[in-house]
Amino acid sequence: MIAVGIDISKAKSTVAVIDSDGTVLASPFTMAHTQPEMEAFVTYLKGLGEPTTILMEYTGHYHYPVLKKLQDEGFPVCIVNPYQMKKYGDVEIHKAKTDKKDALRIAAYALEKSYKLVPYSSMEQKYEDLKFLSRQYSQRITYVAKLKVQLIALLDQTMPGITRILPLNSRNPEKCALLLFIKRFKSFDEIQRIGKARFLASYDVLAKKASERSASSKGLSIYELAVDSITTRGEDPYIWLSQNQCVDLLSATQNAADEIISQMRNIAETIPEYKVLRAMHGVGDRLGPIILAEIGDVRRFHSGKALNSYAGNDAPPYQSGQFESRNRHISKRGSSALRKACYEVMQALKLIKPQDDPVYLFMLKKRARREAFQRSQDGWREQVSPDLLRQSNGALQVNRFDSTSFFQSPQSGGFV
Repeated sequence: MIAVGIDISKAKSTVAVIDSDGTVLASPFTMAHTQPEMEAFVTYLKGLGEPTTILMEYTGHYHYPVLKKLQDEGFPVCIVNPYQMKKYGDVEIHKAKTDKKDALRIAAYALEKSYKLVPYSSMEQKYEDLKFLSRQYSQRITYVAKLKVQLIALLDQTMPGITRILPLNSRNPEKCALLLFIKRFKSFDEIQRIGKARFLASYDVLAKKASERSASSKGLSIYELAVDSITTRGEDPYIWLSQNQCVDLLSATQNAADEIISQMRNIAETIPEYKVLRAMHGVGDRLGPIILAEIGDVRRFHSGKALNSYAGNDAPPYQSGQFESRNRHISKRGSSALRKACYEVMQALKLIKPQDDPVYLFMLKKRARREAFQRSQDGWREQVSPDLLRQSNGALQVNRFDSTSFFQSPQSGGFV
């Protein structure tokens, strides 16, 4: 058997080839991700004339060109988690990090672990598209969170405290009262300049556009806040420009995220298991496609434990000799995006409180058990600990002695 290790980089890869004895058949060489060089590499592999195990690491999207070309040519390609390769390399005493040494290490791993390597097989295109869109959606939402932080930092200088009255809710930018308010009134200095009557009249019009309730009371509260507040850059046109740009970027990014989740929903509705997932309590039109995208084809998992392990929710056993741990934390060696989506489902269950849902009832059972344990601990601190101190105090009061003489007198049995 021949093992081929490929260390993937951007636009190029380093390849190492060894035989079953560990002999290096080809010194590590660099291969660009271009048609001529990939064709030459395929011709070389076909000329080896022996069964070949090809192994590479997951590297984001950089490994896709090599993977696609080799699979199109009929070669079985295995892919390993980079963390496994890191741990495999930790056994070496003299550690070194170069692309050539990494390629040799990957080839050695392929040779040693060939009995358990499984050739990579891509999922149906629907699942691949869902996962791709899920990653894009996550990036947009991350950018939305950053823009919110930046916008609040700007408002602290022009409208301090405004978010306590008008919350920053970007889920529907066209109807968000705060975003419309920022575009209309640049700062508290502007509100004071136009006066109370004109401001309240303008705010009523804005509140109707945003479908805001209690417009009159909120408008009055905002005006009083504007009068009492101290702005640091309320008259600065440059910060007004920054605010408007931040609002526009926030609206555009949120709309882009909504468009992506809409496309994900359209794809998910064509997959049979989506109906089962969507029927679960706490799973809505947003979390449903995301969970399905992160799980992929559920048929590739042989059991629920395998799916839990894929998400990193498993707690691996730990036993040594007579000791066996029974209080283990989850491993978190899995899809963090899937864990986050499941956590949001649990938060939704705590809000809607479905009394007929087995997951929610299990949560209540665990909470009751935890609260009972906490009460027992509090009771020990409140009752047992004071009793212990009282008894200790009584014993000390009855058996008083001179500590100085105890430590100095040999007759007392103390130390000299």
